[in-house]
Amino acid sequence: MSDTPWPPIYELGNDFFDEVEPARFSHPQLRYRNQAAAESIGLGHLSTEAWQEHFSAFEPLPGNIKKPLALRYHGHQFQVYNPDLGDGRGFLFAQIKTPHRLFDLGTKGSGQTPYSRRGDGRLTLKGAFREILATEILESYGVNTSRTFSVFETGESLERHDEPSPTRAGVLVRLNHSHIRYGTFQRLAFLQQKENIEKLLDYVVRHYYPELKPFTGTELAEKFLKAVCLCATETLAQWMMAGFVHGVLNTDNMNITGESFDYGPYRFLPHYDPNFTAAYFDHSGLYAFGRQPTTVYWNLHQLAGALKFAFPELSIEAGLEEFPDNFNFQIQQGLLRRLNLKNPLSEPQEASDLNSQLLTALFSFMDKEKTHFEQTFFDLHSGITPARLEKSPQKEVYKKESFKELQEVLSKFSVDSKEKQEHPYFKNTHACSLLIDEIEAIWKDIAERDDWAWFERKLQEIRSFRGVY
Repeated sequence: MSDTPWPPIYELGNDFFDEVEPARFSHPQLRYRNQAAAESIGLGHLSTEAWQEHFSAFEPLPGNIKKPLALRYHGHQFQVYNPDLGDGRGFLFAQIKTPHRLFDLGTKGSGQTPYSRRGDGRLTLKGAFREILATEILESYGVNTSRTFSVFETGESLERHDEPSPTRAGVLVRLNHSHIRYGTFQRLAFLQQKENIEKLLDYVVRHYYPELKPFTGTELAEKFLKAVCLCATETLAQWMMAGFVHGVLNTDNMNITGESFDYGPYRFLPHYDPNFTAAYFDHSGLYAFGRQPTTVYWNLHQLAGALKFAFPELSIEAGLEEFPDNFNFQIQQGLLRRLNLKNPLSEPQEASDLNSQLLTALFSFMDKEKTHFEQTFFDLHSGITPARLEKSPQKEVYKKESFKELQEVLSKFSVDSKEKQEHPYFKNTHACSLLIDEIEAIWKDIAERDDWAWFERKLQEIRSFRGVY
């Protein structure tokens, strides 16, 4: 429609955001430019000067958001409701429409907003560096993730209690499919704004779930809840197959289109351990690796509760009843994708049972022998290849009796893609992983000598197997 506002976020109006001023950085230095992401949204042509103008000084893109918008939302943090949230050190900078979807460019570390809660609105350069690595490797592992778009070092020094200070500062731009969080709906329910919930639902359906446009009222709310549930289970299964622990799975850190985003104290499993936690402050293990499915389901319940305020006849149980089956299906498909295997059975239940056997056998073996998580997936990619197992740094474990049951189950599957089986990545001896010790070592080179060489080599290694998973 010709009278539809552009960009679309303006359709929601002032109840949903606050215009804010970006921080001013006197000596910005470009540290990371995601050229592939830029080209995917039509910004690959930007000159070095234009890139700095837009992504460190935050001059508006032509015909886009005129002034940065700090979005309003609430959320549960460690399952305790917090009404004092919102974009506290970031804002929505621009929206980009491609032929297939709408994208948001949001920031982190771009200055104070009305929701900074006495914080300085800044981001440490180390925090930005960690998010680059997280998004790059998750993309290569096939996880539905936001993409780090740009990082500038700002020239500022910051004081932080959880890392040596003063420490360097950075400002990050991320590319997301959507900036709308579960907590965006929760805020409106908390404030008892029924009409705004309906308005927000209409907005997200038109721009992110257009297939739901024919539905209205309670039926629309239920269809939307099911769609979000499906997106969440897909990403959740991808996390589990990547051995990824998000660390802070609050409802304001989950968006309605399913991308994984906002990487703070994340970790990757050294070896399979359901109790492994990422955040040093997660003393109860609420967001441990093995509890991520329960947490995502709990968070979906909070979204459902917010929708129910506007649609009292909504059945939360009906909206979320497919979660277990969705997750079971996605985890099985994720396993086959990670191992490049094809199930030979055509009958759905028989195929699912065989997939479950493989899942159980693999993780039982990994648990018993404490094998390196990512190395094990690497070694068993495309099934049993004796030459690869013999070259593996953990080759001795494959000679143990405990491996025989897994070996037997693996023999029932066939290779799915010969092209992926023969990918150059699998001619290596070691899998590409991203454990905390390596992250800290790479950062040490940057912090002490401003040496980014290891970081650049790591990015090349991570990108070398993109498309395999």
